Amino acid sequence: MAEEHVQPAPRETHGLRLRRWAWTAAGALMVMLGIIGAMLPVMPTTIFLILALACFSRASPRLEHWLLQHPRFGPPLRQWREHRAVSRRGKALACLGMAIGFVAMCLGHPPWWVIVMVGSMEIAVIIYLLRRPEGPQAPDTRAESARNGGGNGQ
Repeated sequence: MAEEHVQPAPRETHGLRLRRWAWTAAGALMVMLGIIGAMLPVMPTTIFLILALACFSRASPRLEHWLLQHPRFGPPLRQWREHRAVSRRGKALACLGMAIGFVAMCLGHPPWWVIVMVGSMEIAVIIYLLRRPEGPQAPDTRAESARNGGGNGQ
């Protein structure tokens, strides 16, 4: 008995196309926000690009590859994807940007509950961020660490 090739229903094909388009549009929006964040010190960059990468991974292997291979943004995104790590510099810039943004917000005299809410969220994000590993050491740093007692404080 020969197997018949069953075509998906047109509605499914349309639904898949619509989902892929929505993920691509969301990814493009995240890239735009990330680029704006790269130019403004009070707005984050990497988190938007991580979200863009997640969107593109569901919609467009070509755009996902482009983002991972980008000369400026690719290395931290690969580090996040492979190790869930954020570089020391990335942590410092993120904390600095959040602090500047918080001070700027406070200078606008928002209601007290907005200050408390935003401050609480920023503290939670900073704690999460600082607890992330900084990524694998470079090969020459590992060799230096091994020569100095394995990097365990000896």
